[in-house]
Order: sequence, then structure tokens, then C-alpha cells
Amino acid sequence: MSGDVIIALDVANKQELSSLLTKIDRKHLYVKVGMELFYQEGPELVKDLKHLGYQIFLDLKLHDIPTTVYKAMKGLAKLNVDMVNVHAAGGQKMMKAALAGLEEGTPSGAKRPLCIAVTQLTSTDQQILENDILIHQPLDQVILTYGRKTYEAGLDGVVCSPLEAGKVKEHVSQDFLTVTPGIRLSGDSADDQKRVTTPKKARTLGSDYIVVGRSITGAPEPGAAYDRVLKEWRNES
Repeated sequence: MSGDVIIALDVANKQELSSLLTKIDRKHLYVKVGMELFYQEGPELVKDLKHLGYQIFLDLKLHDIPTTVYKAMKGLAKLNVDMVNVHAAGGQKMMKAALAGLEEGTPSGAKRPLCIAVTQLTSTDQQILENDILIHQPLDQVILTYGRKTYEAGLDGVVCSPLEAGKVKEHVSQDFLTVTPGIRLSGDSADDQKRVTTPKKARTLGSDYIVVGRSITGAPEPGAAYDRVLKEWRNES
């Protein structure tokens, strides 16, 4: 099962989703349902995808007071997804509350979803960090510190760019998961992301999962693009 490559389903509705999945037409896919799709179609769409056999990363990036995040995660746990996330900037108390909500909400006998935290978005660079977020520390150091705080809170891993994946593992733990967006096939545009690399390079740098959107979903032949990503990721000749 190709659970190490996650396809970002960044579409607006069920109709666009159905068209995209028909074009990819591959079995055992791991997909990411983000805010755009979830806010339009809601939990029922997630249930439908699970019924069809997809693994799901529910990418809602929760960031609120601990009680709210706890209650939200308790509800999301019932959807039987495979991975969820929060923003590490919410602090350790919030992250611990997220984990507690997941554990309480997971049905008896079911496996708790992996819980990871976003360190910094791959659209963030040092200039944005300092001028917009007002954090006057090197970007790498912020990500490593957030990674350590996430690990101490008991979460399973972080979202970071592939460029920081190896550093996170070295600084935190080799068993700490790194889920990395910012993946592009050679020749593709980086669009609004700043810290990007190829599937093959991401594997070399230490990514455990890669999240790939437009290089697959925007390709003329999404199925063929997915196969190319998978081949690069697995380092197959």
C-alpha cells in the first residue's frame, strides 16, 4: 500500500473530487482532505471516502483554546480518519488537549488517528516570519523548537518542509514522523510555496510522508503523474 505518498485533494466540491479520482484511477490511495473541501462537503464526504477504502489525512490545522480543540478532536476521532493535525503555535497545553480528545473520541477497538502539528507553513520564509509573524529567530530554529515542543506534548510528528525533515529527526527523535508538503516534480512551478523539493530529494532528506498536490492534480494526466511521484519516492529506476 502506497501510504507514504499523500495526494492533496484541494478541490472545491464532490463533483470536482469525483472527476479527479476518476482521472487518477489508482487503488489504495492515501489522500488529504483540507479545509476547502471539508468546509464545503463536511463529514459525510470523509465517511464516503473511508467507505471506498481510502486512507485519509484530515488537514484542518486546528488552532484554538485547549478546550475547544479537545472537543473538536473528540468529534473528529469518530470519522475514523488516519491522520489529523493542529498548529504547534497553539502551545503544548493545546496539543495535549488535542491528543486527549482524539483518545477519548476514538471508538473502542479502533486505532487512534496519528496526530501531528504544523511547525511553519511551506509558504513562510524568513522575511514573512520576521515581518508578518514577528518572530525574530532563524526559521530553522523555530521549526526545531516547535518540533521538540510537539514531541514533548506526546504527538506523533510534525508537518514541515522536506528541507527540515532530517534536522527535525536529528534534533527530536528518529521515530518522530515528518509529513512534508512542498513537493514538486522537476520542472513544475513552486506556486505560492517557498520551501520545496522533489519526491526523491524529500526521501533522501528524511521525509516519512510526502503531500503532493498540484504536481498530480494539475497534471494533464493525474494518474501518470502520481505514478511518477511514487516511482521517484521509492527510488525505482
